[in-house]
Amino acid sequence: MSGTANPMLAPRVTKVTVNIGVGEGGQRLQLAEQALEMVTGMSPVRTLATSTNRDLGTRKGSPIGCKVTIRDQESIQAFLKDAFWVRQHTIPSYNFDSSGNLSFGITDYTDFPGQKYDPDIGIYGMDVNVVLERPGHRVSRRRRHARKVAVSHRVGPEESRAWFSKNFELKIVGYGEEE
Repeated sequence: MSGTANPMLAPRVTKVTVNIGVGEGGQRLQLAEQALEMVTGMSPVRTLATSTNRDLGTRKGSPIGCKVTIRDQESIQAFLKDAFWVRQHTIPSYNFDSSGNLSFGITDYTDFPGQKYDPDIGIYGMDVNVVLERPGHRVSRRRRHARKVAVSHRVGPEESRAWFSKNFELKIVGYGEEE
């Protein structure tokens, strides 16, 4: 290896999950699925309630939202480019967790480029979760011989902030600064 870096140490985005929580099934959930399909170009999957909550009016096993998981690298790059454009390339530093993952919200699907307001659908916001890992992290998820990933091989929040700033030209805003 003449002067090249170790490719196993280079972080990469493994998946992006886009979620819309409606809190109920029926017409609102179908409209949220339409909005999610227009933004991502993929068909969404319904999410189900894990517990019964009388205050929220949900029952265990009933549909309460929808999500799309994007794993194709070209689709990830295109979606994140548009999503960061909606956020004006500015993300608060507290949106990064201890594992280096990034989570942020988008208030309206019509903010995406090329999306027009449809009065039949209405306004739906969404949550975007971006998982940043190094190659080889599958060791922790595989069925046979699952192992822990060493702390030195995990992506930390500081490294994640630097990676997103470099690759997507994001401005990471600290706690005391204005957005």
